[in-house]
Amino acid sequence: MERKELSIAIVGGGIGGLSAASSLLRAGVDVHVYERVRTIREVGAGIVVSPNATRILHRLGLAEALEETAVRTQAWHERRWDDGRTLIRTPIAGAMEAAFGFPFYHMHRADLLNTLVRAVPPERLHLGHTLGTLVDLGDHVEAEFENGAHIRADALVGADGIHSAVRQILFGPEKPHFTGCIAYRGLVPADRLAHLNLEVTAEIWMGPGRHFVHYYVQNQRLVNFVAIIEQDTWTKESWTDRGEVADLLAAYEGWHRQVRGILGAIDETFIWALFDRKPMAHWSAGRVTLLGDACHPMLPFMAQGAAQAIEDGATLAACLSQISARDVPEALRRYEVLRLPRASRVQGQSAANKTHLHMPDGPAQQARDAAMDRSGTDFSPEAVAWLYGHDAGEPGANPTG
Repeated sequence: MERKELSIAIVGGGIGGLSAASSLLRAGVDVHVYERVRTIREVGAGIVVSPNATRILHRLGLAEALEETAVRTQAWHERRWDDGRTLIRTPIAGAMEAAFGFPFYHMHRADLLNTLVRAVPPERLHLGHTLGTLVDLGDHVEAEFENGAHIRADALVGADGIHSAVRQILFGPEKPHFTGCIAYRGLVPADRLAHLNLEVTAEIWMGPGRHFVHYYVQNQRLVNFVAIIEQDTWTKESWTDRGEVADLLAAYEGWHRQVRGILGAIDETFIWALFDRKPMAHWSAGRVTLLGDACHPMLPFMAQGAAQAIEDGATLAACLSQISARDVPEALRRYEVLRLPRASRVQGQSAANKTHLHMPDGPAQQARDAAMDRSGTDFSPEAVAWLYGHDAGEPGANPTG
């Protein structure tokens, strides 16, 4: 009997959902994406696309499109908050590609998202679809959306982000924990910062109770910044609340003139609180599973949120290719077994990096700086091989990663 083409429904049309759709289409799976908004767009922000993600995106045929706007950053440059002293400077461009076979990009999130949108045939992307109900009937899944649309598929994937409706239906409500950090972010036209003579590097300024990151995006036309500050309380979790530029400047009083110069050139900034969630015990139930922030939201201290979601999609496609509909539950269990330990490791290490970045000045900070000066390994190819060398599209080839 001829094998029936597998049908997959993805709820969520962000970076994770769209890259998963492309990976599944490449694997010969019939996939449709259902996104609640009527127009897909990203707020202004930068994103890191490391070799573990570009490996997948290049295989999907997106290399040329990515190169049109991506920046190949020359180095990671970690510096002291006040005097600008270099703690570690690690080559990226060339070095990472030589080590792992694929480039390391900094991009505008909207550029990456638009590239992924164009990669999915328009008839497979359904906008204005907010999930209402979801039922696993054993041999297939049915879902109904608030606009009245009703679908059935062999499996459903919740790629609907940190406030995932699919996750809540599967596992019930959960209470995120405020980490004690808030983040400001934004973009500055590069020509406004010409007087600072910024290098094409990703600069990480480490200081007591806060840090500051900046790098170029959009072919060096814009400079992206993220400023993360410790704070006692917060209630709302959102990427789109506007922050006060004056508050941000006050928080970085006394910092190096380069940091102050970037902040002095901004017109607007967005603010969001960083909430933590413990790694989940399971992502899948029957014919339904989760992907990306829906199951492993990550603090931004390793810049791996999008990359891990892209990895999820590639491994999911590998697990679902060449199977029949009756084998879907077992394939989703295999996907979870392959992905959950790795994603949880990255999730945990991202959270732990807060302490490393935010040490108050004193003996512990001095010991940290001395260790960084001696080793220079924070971002060396050897130190990040487990992360950047992973091939999520060939899950059996990564016994330790």
